[in-house]
Amino acid sequence: MNLRSIDLNLLVALDALLTERHVTKAADRVGLSQPAMSNALNRLRAMFEDELLVRTTTGMKPTPRANELAEPLRQALRQVERVMVSDAGFDASQSERTFTIRMSDILACLLLPRLAAARPANARISYNTIHLSPSLTVDALERDEIDVAVSMGLEHSASIRSETLLQDRMICLMRRHHPIKRGRLTFESFIAQEQMKVSMSPTDLRFVDDVLAERGQQRRIALNVPHWLVVPHVLKQTDLLAVMPRHLAAVLMDDGLRMEDLPFDSAPFAWMLYWHRRYDQSNANGWLRERITAVCSDLS
Repeated sequence: MNLRSIDLNLLVALDALLTERHVTKAADRVGLSQPAMSNALNRLRAMFEDELLVRTTTGMKPTPRANELAEPLRQALRQVERVMVSDAGFDASQSERTFTIRMSDILACLLLPRLAAARPANARISYNTIHLSPSLTVDALERDEIDVAVSMGLEHSASIRSETLLQDRMICLMRRHHPIKRGRLTFESFIAQEQMKVSMSPTDLRFVDDVLAERGQQRRIALNVPHWLVVPHVLKQTDLLAVMPRHLAAVLMDDGLRMEDLPFDSAPFAWMLYWHRRYDQSNANGWLRERITAVCSDLS
């Protein structure tokens, strides 16, 4: 295939199509009309001699060739974007850069309000946040799919840098007028009480459930949910307990809730900032890391 004969704008359209898997949504994503995106898809099919996206009863599905193209295409476009935008001349007040940050909903609750508020006046910088598993987070850093990650305890190679952002520890949250008296949460009452758990939280497993398992005990989980947002609403209406990082509890706290120390030893832990060493000297990535670090310093 001769690169000189290729309209590189088609690759931008292909990335949008593979991401959205919907012609109209892909058109909106890149600012094209629906007919123009349909025309781009037809040209792409001819160029790659493959259907790329096939219409099914459940929507458009990528072909094996399209799945093969998706990751290297995204990396290539990201690198082209970096080439076109001079990092040396990065100016946060003038840049239209979109930074992609991996963080969980816990960390989004803690950091995003302050991070958004700390954007320079009239700035056109934007943030895109995604939530990935630990292993996929490391892969995304290696593949240059994200700028930085905020997480904890990631196992990674020497190509990934890290620094401590915020010290935290696990606590127990319950409704304000819970039958367990204030300051009277014992190990026995903790184990006996029904609890709710956030299934996607590694902190629950590592700093509570594993500790209890070592003592031959386990929590009575009455409710398992995938996200943190619902937790305070459930606690206020029930006698369930929930364990969570103290900094998150401080954000969720209101007059209807109270927090108690766990009645057993649970090691403190640190939220960490991760980035790839290719960006050690990057002005743009360095600016982003400084903003996140400053936000966490305020929380401390």
